Amino acid sequence: MSALTPWRRTLLAVTALSALATAVSAAPQSYRQRKPQDEVIYFVLPDRFENGDATNDHGGPALGPLIDGFDPTRAGFYHGGDIQGVTRRLDYIQGLGATAVWLAPIFKNRAVQGSPGQESAAHHGYWITDFTDVDPHLGTTADFKALVDAAHARGMKVYMDIVVNHTADVIQYKECPDSRCAYRGVADYPYVRQGGVNGAPINDGFDGKDFSKLKRTDWAYTPYVPAGQEHAKKPEWLNDPIFYHNRGDSTFAGESSLLGDFATLDDVFTENPRVVAGFIEVYGQWIDDFGVDGFRIDTARHVEPAFWQAFVPAMLARAKAKGIPNFHIFGEVFDPDVAALARHVKVDKLPAVLDFAFQSAATDVAIGRTGTDRLATVFAADPVYEGGEATARQLPTFLGNHDMGRIGWFMLKAKSAMSDGELLARVTLANALMLTARGVPTVYYGDEQGFTGDGDYSDSREDMFPSQVASYNDNRLVGSSAKGPMSAFKTDAVLYQRIAELSKLRVATPALREGRQVTRLAGDKPGLLAFSRILDKTEVVAVFNTSDLPLKANIPVENGSVAWAALHGACAATAVAPGSYSVELAPLDYKICVSEGR
Repeated sequence: MSALTPWRRTLLAVTALSALATAVSAAPQSYRQRKPQDEVIYFVLPDRFENGDATNDHGGPALGPLIDGFDPTRAGFYHGGDIQGVTRRLDYIQGLGATAVWLAPIFKNRAVQGSPGQESAAHHGYWITDFTDVDPHLGTTADFKALVDAAHARGMKVYMDIVVNHTADVIQYKECPDSRCAYRGVADYPYVRQGGVNGAPINDGFDGKDFSKLKRTDWAYTPYVPAGQEHAKKPEWLNDPIFYHNRGDSTFAGESSLLGDFATLDDVFTENPRVVAGFIEVYGQWIDDFGVDGFRIDTARHVEPAFWQAFVPAMLARAKAKGIPNFHIFGEVFDPDVAALARHVKVDKLPAVLDFAFQSAATDVAIGRTGTDRLATVFAADPVYEGGEATARQLPTFLGNHDMGRIGWFMLKAKSAMSDGELLARVTLANALMLTARGVPTVYYGDEQGFTGDGDYSDSREDMFPSQVASYNDNRLVGSSAKGPMSAFKTDAVLYQRIAELSKLRVATPALREGRQVTRLAGDKPGLLAFSRILDKTEVVAVFNTSDLPLKANIPVENGSVAWAALHGACAATAVAPGSYSVELAPLDYKICVSEGR
């Protein structure tokens, strides 16, 4: 990574801090006017971030980890982080250059699930029982209101992670008390026969549209709510098995992807108009009461399009009525195929989806596993999204997450013998790609401290406070040789500083947020990748070297882009000829250059 001159470093710091200061001084109004692509998102699992209130660690009385879910020594249980802790660390998050905070679900969860010996806790927030209240392990609605207000006072946004596909696993099936139930499809187990096509007629007159005719729930299995759990869920209508598909576990293929239970979680019958209206009211109330700025939608691909076609416009209208004109909605479609992602935008009418295609390609390119054209191919497909390239600019881009694992782990999995220097350089390259390319860059908490983790799911959900989990404390870090329990809020950490520089540069440079993106050069081997971001009379060119050899090249630029200045690295002052700009890069380095006034 090329060193910045002291003058350039000072200029960048002053420019970026000035932009942030302007946002703060104009709060609480100006942040509402920012478009989704203007943000840098920081994604947080509150339970793993900071413990602001130790009295709520057990979510109530201390009843033991298999009941209240609190065990800070085990990766899959609650560790004590909470909403107050996030509020306490807003300085840290904003110092990284983040302008929006995305929180994993904060709703009340079933604390512990799993068969004997396989139990884990809902530290992640996706086993919801009460969609109307905050999980007591994380705090209260007053704590959440305080967080949103504090963020807004700084000119920062708050995004909620929401779920409609499923609830916690409460409903059971009489046919398989000791094991998971296999999926039973509609053709063999229609809604109008009891237990299969040869069963007794039920739900007379149900045609898939008139849900008032749907009375019996035993079309595939015999579902029931265990004694004592009849009112486990809120709103109250969620306690009726008629509002669930009750077909057994999804195989995540074909019909079962929409109608099956997600790893035993109760799959909501989202085709039912009562369910649609119910969730519109539930999540609309969170907008009304707290003025949040966006929703990330969990498991969006597992809900039929008609639900989203009703839900999304209702949420946007609710937000607009609250004075939130740029409410950002993006769904989780866990698939690296651009066609699959684009289908859920075009058909479901989701405004955006998490860009798993970018994640996969950027990882491969930064590791050096593929040519740089791997990422260029993803960008070339942007027009297939409904709304074209304008929609692509609103797709949250990311390098890893709480389900799949961290970018550092991907690097080490690909090349376990990678030196510390190479690991740092390649992770830096990956972040530079994300923070200069089209989309909405999303930093997974802890990546800025060099967290790598040991894998996916719980192995990628390390504590930012001193951890008691042995497998977390022995992890190799990116840019640090530290080991053992520690508070991981170091603003002098090398990756924190590098990400902060890039984030603040993006905030201060409109072309990096809203500029049209043009791939300039890419190849079928590790090496050069160059793309421009063009807005009005400004052209920013970002150039990357993913190989272990230095390179020199002339890259095409706009004919009028003659005079150039450096935003990062050493940039030539002038084009070598109209339409041609010369660059030199050390191995695993990048530079960002700007030409204005064309």
